[in-house]
Amino acid sequence: MKGKKDIEAQVAKLEEKYKDSGQDLSSYLDGLLYQRYLTYWDYIHLDTLLSLQVPRTHFPDEEIFIMYHQITELYFKLILHEEKQIVDDKSQRLDFFIEKVTRINSYYQALISSFSIMIKGMEREQFLQYRMALLPASGFQSAQYRMIEIYATPLENLVHYTERDQFSSEDAIEVLYEHIYWKKGATDISTGEKTLTLKQFEYRYTPRLVRIAKQVQNQTIYHKYLELSDTAKQDERLLKALKELDVNANVNWPLMHMGSAYRYLGKENATVDATGGTNWKQYLPPSFQKVVFFPKLYSNEELKNWGKQWVDHIFNPEKS
Repeated sequence: MKGKKDIEAQVAKLEEKYKDSGQDLSSYLDGLLYQRYLTYWDYIHLDTLLSLQVPRTHFPDEEIFIMYHQITELYFKLILHEEKQIVDDKSQRLDFFIEKVTRINSYYQALISSFSIMIKGMEREQFLQYRMALLPASGFQSAQYRMIEIYATPLENLVHYTERDQFSSEDAIEVLYEHIYWKKGATDISTGEKTLTLKQFEYRYTPRLVRIAKQVQNQTIYHKYLELSDTAKQDERLLKALKELDVNANVNWPLMHMGSAYRYLGKENATVDATGGTNWKQYLPPSFQKVVFFPKLYSNEELKNWGKQWVDHIFNPEKS
């Protein structure tokens, strides 16, 4: 318990605080007197949170599917929370940079280690039935994940690798966005037609994603790294954290999805289509996309073989 003098000192500090902002401390004390005690369930809106799972079918495992994706989106929000702080920071303090990237990696590690819930935590037969009620929705439509990429690296690094050498930072954001790699994952290979999944996503999010890309132009995490002093750029802790982020975001996380897709959509001599019509076998493998947030951290040979060793290890263990 604080003594009377301690309380009087705190009240004096509060009076000074509210006086400086033109507010009346007495009114705020009245509010404190009348308000209810805070509870855990009210603070995190527990009842609302637990009401957000609304299955479209009667299959029990669909609720697992919904909850895991909601949890994933919350982790994406945490990643974005840290990315925005790096982008907005004007100090270029090395320790701050390392701390934020390390936090991002911890969120990715939690996501990656938890993905067994998706790979092994549902009955395949249930999934193959309730998934038909989800058409044309797809995890492909996660706008937060696209934002994570846009905050991390300039758009020219996100252009599909088959076209990447045709573009540079001199090209307009709108032009680069039209050639972004993930659009090919929801485009019919034979006709070039966009799937309904992609059309829905573009209608809802294209203006927002383009606006964000313009806001962070020349200020992405990669730009922040390049603007550091030569000494800071060579800091082993930072290099390790950035490379780990690249591998987490652009190799290990997509590989988790590949494992899930092979379990639920792969079958002997045939492949089940994804709910959104995405070309998951072409879209998910890291070695096919070669998305790298921080390319100057790697040799040409490492970039050429990006993701290949991990794919071989996971899906062709006899080669590794």
